Amino acid sequence: MELITKALEFETRKMRFPTTSDRIMAAREAKDLILGLNEIYKENNDSNIMDIMKRLTVIKQRIERRLKGKPLTS
Repeated sequence: MELITKALEFETRKMRFPTTSDRIMAAREAKDLILGLNEIYKENNDSNIMDIMKRLTVIKQRIERRLKGKPLTS
């Protein structure tokens, strides 16, 4: 259950990443947490774990969207 506490701490952490490397590290950490929680979810099928994974996925997508930048328009 240490992984769940790490995930909750990551979720409540301030999401301000001044550099690109900070954003990359945060996206990788979110991915690792999601995959770890997925393994626990496969065994328990606990809906609370699924809710945490969904919230982390939203955070990860936000970070990745920021990494890709705005699309160029012609």
